[in-house]
Amino acid sequence: MAQKKLIERYLSNKTDSSRRPSFMPVPVFRYTQEIGLEFGIGALYSTYLDRKDLTNRSSNFSTVLSASTKGQYNISLKGDVWTKQNTHHYIAEVRFKRMPFDFFGVGNETLEANEDRLIQGYVKVGLEAEKLLLPHMYTGLSLGFENYHFTDKEVGGIFTTDQTLIHKVGGSVFYVGVSQTYDTRNSNNYTTKGFYGKVTYQYAPDFWGGENFTGSLIKANVRNFWSLSPKFVIGVNALFHSVQGKNTPFYLLQQMSNDEMMRGYYTGRYRERNLLAGQAELRYRYNNRFGAVIFGGAGQVFDNGDLSIKSFKPSYGAGGRYFFDPEKGLSVRVDYGIGEKRANEKRQTGFYISLAEAF
Repeated sequence: MAQKKLIERYLSNKTDSSRRPSFMPVPVFRYTQEIGLEFGIGALYSTYLDRKDLTNRSSNFSTVLSASTKGQYNISLKGDVWTKQNTHHYIAEVRFKRMPFDFFGVGNETLEANEDRLIQGYVKVGLEAEKLLLPHMYTGLSLGFENYHFTDKEVGGIFTTDQTLIHKVGGSVFYVGVSQTYDTRNSNNYTTKGFYGKVTYQYAPDFWGGENFTGSLIKANVRNFWSLSPKFVIGVNALFHSVQGKNTPFYLLQQMSNDEMMRGYYTGRYRERNLLAGQAELRYRYNNRFGAVIFGGAGQVFDNGDLSIKSFKPSYGAGGRYFFDPEKGLSVRVDYGIGEKRANEKRQTGFYISLAEAF
């Protein structure tokens, strides 16, 4: 009987109308030469703050805890809370990380031959609160703190020789911000129709003194969804990120690619002051439990005044979906992304296992 209940809960095509909480763990397991064996767990817990209100969006809490045999670690905690009647929206994020990563320099045309391995220590705390002031309109405030520390494992590489890089050892940034959101989506998890647009402005004051960064961070993100049939949905997503100010350290430059946008590229392979990217995704939901997607897009990083149509890089691929909570539209996704093929380099690709949709 216990096995039958377990199968029904995670494989049955039926939805749970009780709107009860759900929990999904995902193992973290990988091996690379620079980190050794990394193991841990990721998990997502989802619930409704008002189970009787069918319009109340789900509140989601996710975590990733992992460590490696060479002493690295990654701790990530995030909460995304929607109050009753969706009148308030709160986001909190805490991250601690000590992991190696490959630095290739700055710009939209960096070379694989310049790969330089660094060890990054990273602390991030972010808090955001939004209030519904007009129909579909949320106005928000945010606070954030980030601290970075770097160790160069390959002295003599581009990280050492590039004299234009600021704050190679690392530093801290504290910022305050405001945001405006317009949101008509029918779901915050698996959207089948509606529009989402958000603009955020954050300012980092001269809080630390010396040569630390002082300036602005600007983000704009828009999405729209159309339901073509009960099983097919098209979604489009575009974003623009920018950092402007004096003494801008290399670690605050905008980085192209992650598991949500420009899939197929190594995160940080290309970085500059500005990032502009867009993508479209065709989603097919075979039944309540399983689905598939194909996606394609383009993006680039650029310095102020250097935006060029011919410099956009492609991103395309496909993936599968398993909906562990069909009623809320929560999924585990597996994506394979393909990027550009540069001269004398292998084509850039990426494989991703993540919780929830890309956008």
